[in-house]
Amino acid sequence: MVILRSKEIREMDIEEVQKKLDELKAEYAKNVSKSSAAGVYDNPGKIKELKRTIARVLTIMNEKQREK
Repeated sequence: MVILRSKEIREMDIEEVQKKLDELKAEYAKNVSKSSAAGVYDNPGKIKELKRTIARVLTIMNEKQREK
């Protein structure tokens, strides 16, 4: 999964952003469950970046919804 930048997210429609958010949450859940099952984080930087991207997407979604 490619990490999204704010500019890329703002160019998308709300439906596209929602779909991308679902994909990011699924990938985050997969990475966290895999890490917790193994007891060792495979790539903690990726988990951190996924959390930041999810927060970025949610922020921009809220901005778009308030504009309407």
